Amino acid sequence: MSLDRRQFLKFAGTGLTASALATLPALARARQPFKAVVFDGFPIFDPRPVFALSETLFPGQGQNLNNLWRVRQFEYQWLRALGGHYADFLDATEGALVFAANSLQLELTPDKREKLMEAYRHLGVWPDVPAAVAKLRKAGVRLAILSNMTQPMIDDGLRRAGLAGEFEQAISTDRIRSYKPDPNSYRLATDALGLDAGAILFAPFAGWDVAGAKWFGHPTFWVNRLKSPPEQLGAMADATGPDLNALVEFALAG
Repeated sequence: MSLDRRQFLKFAGTGLTASALATLPALARARQPFKAVVFDGFPIFDPRPVFALSETLFPGQGQNLNNLWRVRQFEYQWLRALGGHYADFLDATEGALVFAANSLQLELTPDKREKLMEAYRHLGVWPDVPAAVAKLRKAGVRLAILSNMTQPMIDDGLRRAGLAGEFEQAISTDRIRSYKPDPNSYRLATDALGLDAGAILFAPFAGWDVAGAKWFGHPTFWVNRLKSPPEQLGAMADATGPDLNALVEFALAG
């Protein structure tokens, strides 16, 4: 179904992709209203201060360090879970940092290592989060977080941002000693909310999480803050946008 001019103007400013705009009215009728939105941790929590600190500590090499660190961070989570040697998000993240620094022949002193890990432990939220959360709650949408981050990272971050009471559930996959995209991880949210996957709009940060959520049965809105290309895993997001303003427009469309 194609959009008429009025429909296009309604959604053109949301940041949705052209393909998402073209299919949005039909999807809205089929799916809306969503009973809940479940967020991955990183559409909520902002890792940019960690990236900036890397450049401060390693001038000219910060971006290279961040890119390699980020890739290894998730690889280490998955490898440990698959191999039966689980380590939580922070432990896997620290191991990935050491590997990335060694690979780039950077001198990761104990002080620099602790500064980077401390920055990860105390992430703030993206600037658009409070207003988006308020709009969704006002509309009666139930909200939750499902993240590979540790429970203290999630809880402390929400408390510091003044959002501790805004999410009905804040769930770490550490509860089952596994990580998304393990289907049992997504089941934590559906069980906690008492809803079928199809009634929950899932909001991932990473392309691989889009695929995991789709495989599990969630409609998905990819909050693609880093403007990453889609992963080639045979499962695409129902819509994509650069921030939570676009997600709100999509979630509340009717």
